Amino acid sequence: MIHVLKAGIETSIQDWPGRLGYWNKGFPPSGPMDSWSFRMANVLVGNAPGAAGIEAQFLGPTLRFDRDTVIALTGADMKATLDGAPVAPWQSLSVRAGQVLVMGAARTGARGYLAVAGGIDNPEKLGSRATFHKAGVGGLDGHALKAGQDVPVADAPGTPGMTVPEAARPAFATDRIWQIEVCAGPNDDWIDQAGHDRFLSSDWKLSPKSDRTGYRLEGPDWSFAPKAYDKAPEHGSLPANIIDHGYPMGAINLAGQTPIILMNDGPSMGGFINPYTVPSAAFWKLAQAKPGEILRFRQVSVAAAQKMAADLTALCTPAALVRA
Repeated sequence: MIHVLKAGIETSIQDWPGRLGYWNKGFPPSGPMDSWSFRMANVLVGNAPGAAGIEAQFLGPTLRFDRDTVIALTGADMKATLDGAPVAPWQSLSVRAGQVLVMGAARTGARGYLAVAGGIDNPEKLGSRATFHKAGVGGLDGHALKAGQDVPVADAPGTPGMTVPEAARPAFATDRIWQIEVCAGPNDDWIDQAGHDRFLSSDWKLSPKSDRTGYRLEGPDWSFAPKAYDKAPEHGSLPANIIDHGYPMGAINLAGQTPIILMNDGPSMGGFINPYTVPSAAFWKLAQAKPGEILRFRQVSVAAAQKMAADLTALCTPAALVRA
């Protein structure tokens, strides 16, 4: 139903909350990096919030629609056009068979989202349509979309003419500085007070060596609590080493002196400490940050993080929409 003329950069099919229940077998959740924008795109066209859609990274695809439908674009502003005419983001609109959508380079933010009425209808793999590139699972062939492919879409009437008001949209950083919430743990007691103070007061630059598996950060060195040195040999020789244990998604994984935020396609366990964890409701900020931009971290309680997630889920419903 959608023909891929140009693929863009790592354009993939995702659904929310992704592939659950298989992480212990090596298959992470995957799913959209910015679930706020993704869910809102689906709600705009009349889909369930988690229906499969398209995530475009940095440079979007060029797509031809082979039947009439309803679409919505959210997330990064990719200055999209439909048959050469600008497409307003955060609104649902009707498209006709034969029309061509061009999603360009991201101007603000990093990842753009396309929802189509009915949702992408690729086969489920391990309970999800989400693409996990590194294992070749999900999507159309286990990988990012390629020019020449046809993307199937389920049939649905859609809801054109809806918009997400400004108050219900994520506010992207315009100064290249992102304020990111974190919760302490699971291994915060391996860092001394000076290390905690330094982490929470420093600017951390997002490295170009970052992807859907992990976000590598550049910043000051860490310092460690006595237990990081006075430990059993099976924990390993470096202060950041610990006996292999489970990693939460969003863990700030301390590989030696390099913090790496474990993202949607990250590993489920390993032998490094995780002093902090980015809660799921703050992932949209990570998703929209570009390499070279600055992350600043603010500690919140687990209860506050849980409320953030509940508030976000409650927002991503048709009740948030208004007529365009």
